Amino acid sequence: MKITMAHGSGGDSTSKLISGVFSKHFSNKYLDKLGDSAVVPGASRLAMTTDSFVVNPIFFPGGDIGRLSVCGTVNDLLMSGAVPKYLTAGFVLEEGLDTEDLEKIVESLQKTAEEAGVQVVTGDTKVVEKGAIGGLIINTAGVGFVPEGIDLGPEKIKTGDRIIVSGYLGDHHVAILGSRLGIENDIVSDAAPLGEMTRALMEAGLGIRAMRDVTRGGLGTVLNEFAESSGKEIRVEESFIPVSPTVKDFCGILGLDVLYMGNEGKMIVVVSPEDADSALEIMRSSKYGENAVGIGEVMEDSDSPALVLRTEIGGLRTVGPLYGEGLPRIC
Repeated sequence: MKITMAHGSGGDSTSKLISGVFSKHFSNKYLDKLGDSAVVPGASRLAMTTDSFVVNPIFFPGGDIGRLSVCGTVNDLLMSGAVPKYLTAGFVLEEGLDTEDLEKIVESLQKTAEEAGVQVVTGDTKVVEKGAIGGLIINTAGVGFVPEGIDLGPEKIKTGDRIIVSGYLGDHHVAILGSRLGIENDIVSDAAPLGEMTRALMEAGLGIRAMRDVTRGGLGTVLNEFAESSGKEIRVEESFIPVSPTVKDFCGILGLDVLYMGNEGKMIVVVSPEDADSALEIMRSSKYGENAVGIGEVMEDSDSPALVLRTEIGGLRTVGPLYGEGLPRIC
């Protein structure tokens, strides 16, 4: 069956789509009431985020837009030290979308939500004319609870802190771009929820200053933001930056810089020097963190805070944030 404009009318076709696809997979005691909002248990300190996903293609090596929409939203909550609990899911469907594809995406979204330990508690569906959006857009909002004593942010970064990356960079970007260009390779998207890793770091009571998932803009942009917020120079060793040989070759062929490659399952951790080894050990023993590596450190306060790269031949190069559009749209 194909999506028609009637599926967005709010009538019988809409009800059948909701019951036959969305409620079928997302069923839980909050969503099953099908109210205009969900009333859920809460806490005193909330973390909230929202994101929209427009990736093309909607199915790609290692994932799809459904998995992506959970990972992107959940990971944003995790980076503040929160424990994600609830998601909303808004679907904008293009007329002509195959409902079999839609159900695959919904099922993938639900399986990823289960892996991440969150529930989809409310949502919305709209239908637009054929040719308007390229198939499907998903908007998600997430709510999590921040435990007492957790207070993270780049403004808390101190001189001497160490910079750790949780694994190989650029995999998601290459998976999407390779699919769009028809370039065969063995790279799959790294889209993954990072809850196990972040929970282990928080529960260990280490001196974690800041965390950030490395999505659009890549490593270079995130570390520039950290430098600006902390007022310090951040120095990174180029030879330590983790990149798989396939991604490195792919970048070389197309003239891409891995510092600006997008990811959907990698994070940066800034940690006190005395806890850096413990943090690295925890990350390497966590799901999705086996290739974690330390890549640099925080230097003294600076009148011109910046990200500085020590190149493989020993020189120093200032690295700015991503400028312009980082093609393709990866999320």
